[in-house]
Amino acid sequence: MKVETLVETYPRLYHMAHEGAWPAIKEHGLLSVEALLDLYGIEGEDRDRHFARHRPENVTITREGLPGAVLRDQKPMRDGALAKCLQDGLEPADWYRTLNSKSFFWLSRQRVWNLLGARAYRGRKQTVLTLDTKRLVVAYHDRILLSPMNSGSTIYRPLPRGKDTFKRIGDFPFDERRKAGRNPYGNVVELVVEGGAPDISQFVLAVHEAENDTVLGELWRSPEATDDDRP
Repeated sequence: MKVETLVETYPRLYHMAHEGAWPAIKEHGLLSVEALLDLYGIEGEDRDRHFARHRPENVTITREGLPGAVLRDQKPMRDGALAKCLQDGLEPADWYRTLNSKSFFWLSRQRVWNLLGARAYRGRKQTVLTLDTKRLVVAYHDRILLSPMNSGSTIYRPLPRGKDTFKRIGDFPFDERRKAGRNPYGNVVELVVEGGAPDISQFVLAVHEAENDTVLGELWRSPEATDDDRP
């Protein structure tokens, strides 16, 4: 896939964080779980539990001098189902490490609404970031990977996944998948940044609070944002 095709097809990225997350994200960036564990000095058994095991609920971590951070839950994952769809000799712990080393973005606002309406998050306020794809890709090109699936879910007939699931932009088979009938919504599903982006606020166009099927309010807007920059 060419960078130009990625930007033209998906000019905006979206990220859903927990309620109240924007001030910390603005100050410290959008970091992977692994990067957060490093920043907060979490080691030993606690680190292994957060990094290599299923997280059924949000986990708040703290350190003196830093704001509290939340490690998002992994409610759509189940170890049993995950083990059945993993390839390349991977175990569930390997996949959790893979996911926890990245920060994730949707390439379709519809996927944000799907997540907001999912049983696990229904009735809970969430913070939704809308970002400029081109600027993020220019800044983090060498650390960006693309996924053809929701890599953090094993519900609804989970797709096989393994060491080759995440691909560099130039290696992603966008045209082949398009010719096979994949529309943009189902072609590139996730864009991830390895380790996360500590300066993510530079690429954010708007921040909203949403719940279920409703935008509750706008928390922040860049002067460069358009009226359409919303979930």
